[in-house]
Amino acid sequence: MRPLPRRLQHGEEATVVEHLGELRSRLVVCLITIGVTTGVAFGFHNRILNWLNRPLPVHNGQKVLPTTIGVAEPFLTSFWVSFWAGLVFALPIILWQMWGFFAPAFHHNVQRKVVGFALVAGLLFASGIAFGYYVVLKPAIGFLTNYDSSHFNILIQAKSYYEFVTLVLIAMGVIFLLPIFVLAMARIGILPAAKLRRNRRLGYVIVAALAVALPGVDPVTTTLEMIPLMILFEASIWLAVIFDKRWKHAAAAREAAWQAEYDDPLDFGGGPFEADAI
Repeated sequence: MRPLPRRLQHGEEATVVEHLGELRSRLVVCLITIGVTTGVAFGFHNRILNWLNRPLPVHNGQKVLPTTIGVAEPFLTSFWVSFWAGLVFALPIILWQMWGFFAPAFHHNVQRKVVGFALVAGLLFASGIAFGYYVVLKPAIGFLTNYDSSHFNILIQAKSYYEFVTLVLIAMGVIFLLPIFVLAMARIGILPAAKLRRNRRLGYVIVAALAVALPGVDPVTTTLEMIPLMILFEASIWLAVIFDKRWKHAAAAREAAWQAEYDDPLDFGGGPFEADAI
């Protein structure tokens, strides 16, 4: 049996063939993982569908359920929902395999920081999905499915409904990554903390435009998506200010250490300099 792909150490040399072999092994691991998680999700697809259908409104005392039209649509809809659920469950392993392939290019200190960054990003993404499910979906779906209900016989097609739910949940997960994005831009100097504070109003306008562009064209969904965006943007500004001070102190400490090492008048690289040798 072929062993799992081994992560190379930082600075360890490998040929192109070895890199391609490692990449192929990691892709195989990812595909097998997706297949297994999709199969498991399909075994529990009834619970997944019940979970996704929970935000649907109640009409005349009965829960409104999505409508299927084609002969194969019930099976295909259940399969695709299981596939996307399996992909979500397999995502940690997929990201770990990707990181295992690229990690040797970074120093060990950088690797630890990236792992911490990934853990925080994962928590924020999961928080966004939870916010989208428990806060955004129910009022948004209730507003949309009851709009002008006296003029329409409203039927919710299963495919369209699950696409809408998936897009909203993913969008909310990405929205909650805004602090990570802003901090990254501040760290590389594209959006310094001082510039963020000066242009706060312009930032709010851009954030509002982003909320309008997100899935959900109705005012309820847009408003519920805009509120966390505004809060996260303001929090991102203050986080950038706090981290900017830490980065400047760390840079000053490194500069002082460098000058102490290379600018010492009594150190010429060969040991202490004795005045009697002049």
